[in-house]
Formats: sequence, C-alpha cells, structure tokens
Amino acid sequence: MIRVAVIDDDRMLTESLRGWFAGAADLHLVAVAATVDELCAVADVGLDVVVLDLRLKDGSDPAENIARLRRAGPRVLVASVWDDPDSVAGALAAGAAGYLTKDHDLSALGAAIRDIAAGATFCSPEEAFALLSEPARPRLSGQERAVLLAYASGMTLKAAARHLGISLDTAKTYLARVKAKYGDAGRPTYTKLDLADRVREDGIHGRGRRLDPGTQGAPEAHR
Repeated sequence: MIRVAVIDDDRMLTESLRGWFAGAADLHLVAVAATVDELCAVADVGLDVVVLDLRLKDGSDPAENIARLRRAGPRVLVASVWDDPDSVAGALAAGAAGYLTKDHDLSALGAAIRDIAAGATFCSPEEAFALLSEPARPRLSGQERAVLLAYASGMTLKAAARHLGISLDTAKTYLARVKAKYGDAGRPTYTKLDLADRVREDGIHGRGRRLDPGTQGAPEAHR
C-alpha cells in the first residue's frame, strides 16, 4: 500500500481526488491539505509520496515547500497547471521526484505516484521535451548578473563599473566569467549584442544595482 498525501488549495479537485483514491487498491490517501504547514500539522505519520500543487494561494515558495517535504521523508510529485521549462526544472532542482501537469488524466497521476514510490523519477513526455528544448542557462552569481545587466543595457563597461560601485578590473573579471559560463553551456557569447540576446533569451530581469562592498575586489584575487 502506497501512502499518499495531497497538498492543493483547489477544493473541487481535492474532493474528486478523494473519490478516485478510494477506488485505487494500492493507493491510500492519508491526508489532504491546502498548505505544507497544514499537512505537517495533521499528518505526523509515514508518507511515501506527496502530490504538491506548485503555486499555492498562501504565497509560499515552491522550492522551499519541496525542500521541507523532502526533509520530512516522503518523495514529492509536483502537479501543476504550469508547464513552462523554468517551473519544471526549478521543481526538479529543488528535489521533486516528478512533475505532472494537471491536463493529464487520473490514470497518469496514479502511474506517476507508483513510479515515484518505487524509487524512480517521473516526467511526462511533454515536460521532458520542454526541458530538452530549453537552452542551457548558466548559473550566474548576483555580481555577474548585475554586471551583465548593466553592460548589456547599453552602458560602457567603465560606466557599468562606476554605476555598480566596483573597479573597472573587477567588472572586466565578472564579464569574462559570464562569457565563459555561457561558452561552457554551449552558447558562445562574445559581443555586447550577444550578451543582450542572452538577457532576452533567458528572461533575466532587474536593473544593475550597486554591489555589496564586501563583494568588491573578490574577483581580483583570482586574476
């Protein structure tokens, strides 16, 4: 018997799930909750799988929700209306064992729960294709992102350094790191136009801000 809990604040959905679970011989629905806090309060028992809605009305952070559940023991299957690659990749990176969009039928949900309970990972063909089609995004530090945004916005590198409160040499080092990381990700980036394209392609938002004085000078140690 696979012990399952559902965290979702859509009452119509959760009521229909109660009926469906009642007819599944190998799945036992232990608890239904609207938030992670609520589940933790009512389900102090061993769970195998938690089916988690990605974005709850309480505004809780999806990655933190997944991490909290994983620390408690059960594996996590995210079920969401969101099918964008960022949501899928973010959930899996946070520790979810699977991701299923809510346009699938309940038989697909059951199959995903069984796979995850058996120790496998699950990603529907649609989500897998979306991930494979998404360009690799390098992990940029806050300092690298700030320099990238300032420089790609049209500033000279000297002006970007002054705007961020760092030295020109430090700005050069951060920019070189950005280019190297994109190169390692298979997306060569050489010119300012290339950098502006990467900002647009990867949906990097925000404005370059002055960096924490404690971070200034850190790159120079690696020159």
